Amino acid sequence: MSLTQPLAIATALVSLSLAGCSTLTGTRQTPATPESVVAHYADLALATYQDALTTAQRLDVAVDALLDNPTEQTLASAKQAWLASRIPYQQSEVFRFGNAVVDDWEGQLNAWPLDEGLIDYVDTTNYQYELGNEGASANLVANSRLTVGGEALTVNTFTPQVLADLNEIGGSEANVATGYHAIEFLLWGQDLNGFDAGNGNRPATDYATGAECTNGHCDRRRAYLDAATDLLVDDLEWMTGQWSPNIAGNYRASLVADEASTGLQKMLFGMGSLSLGELAGERMKVALEANSPEDEHDCFSDNTHNSHYYNGLGVVNVYTGTYQTIDGKLVEGPSLSDLVAADQPELDATLRQQLETSMAALGAIKSAAEAPSNPMAFDQMIEPGNQAGSTLINTAIQGLVAQTYSIEQVALSVGVNDLQPDDAGHTF
Repeated sequence: MSLTQPLAIATALVSLSLAGCSTLTGTRQTPATPESVVAHYADLALATYQDALTTAQRLDVAVDALLDNPTEQTLASAKQAWLASRIPYQQSEVFRFGNAVVDDWEGQLNAWPLDEGLIDYVDTTNYQYELGNEGASANLVANSRLTVGGEALTVNTFTPQVLADLNEIGGSEANVATGYHAIEFLLWGQDLNGFDAGNGNRPATDYATGAECTNGHCDRRRAYLDAATDLLVDDLEWMTGQWSPNIAGNYRASLVADEASTGLQKMLFGMGSLSLGELAGERMKVALEANSPEDEHDCFSDNTHNSHYYNGLGVVNVYTGTYQTIDGKLVEGPSLSDLVAADQPELDATLRQQLETSMAALGAIKSAAEAPSNPMAFDQMIEPGNQAGSTLINTAIQGLVAQTYSIEQVALSVGVNDLQPDDAGHTF
């Protein structure tokens, strides 16, 4: 596969997703029962994680090409592969809430914010990090021996397991050594633009060998990036196996064997918690109220608008029982929407309309960030005094909050009482 193909796939999927959200409808071949809806939910998870794995494998190939021949072109291809990998993964986050097997695992892949000085060199002029975190300037790439939180460490080589063991060293959650955002930082570098346009600008020569190496320790930086991408693939292989059919003892087997009401609760709790506490709260409200680029989700690449958009699409996927794969296949089957429409069609229509409204608001953020002239990235939207950016974000927050209320009503309609989706301590 050409290294430029992931970007084309991502672009095509954006168009398909926008079209798919204009009318949330579909045909069903299997009757919708609580049991069939839960089983299809597992199918959606499998398809999503399979795509996340496939795009992570393509990212791994692109990183290998970068390390084999560090040029601005191979670095750009690796960045494109990373961007493409975020599209299915962000849609998978709806499975995190309510499914402990995902929630206990996902920090190794998607923890943020992170103190990037743990990993590599940083410009400390405006470096914002967790106060008191000794790991915030540890620079693992430059230092094989370091002390963090009173713990002396020797890191002579980087392997997937070594990196995994470094997460949260010194007891700080900001010490993130692995996952998408560690890889993002290693590809883009710090975003030193503040509220101005532009993202990270790491040179490809940071991965060069010999005299062409810039910023020192290129051999260790190369080994770190290689191990981080290998670990990402390993982790997604494991999670894909948890949702695969006909594997005795995996998570899917226990989910479909349990009472269907338990599965419905997990589905709705995931939808509500991602909508409310995580996306509206932690990922949008916090960044806007703090006017903090450090609190934007994909801060090094300025891809935050896409992360938010595809999080929202993940909620749509679970309710409608649909998922558009990276190769253009539509996965569809019995859905929560089918169950609700059978007994309370007005409630189903209300939630469908609210999902369309919130996706339109997230789409407006995405469109503003990708405008051909005068684009406004998420970190520009949250600048103090940016009324247009604040309006875009607040409109999306309001839409997500409104749909969460209807998600709670849907829960009652299918026999799930007292859903209480996670609000992450936020009030709206």
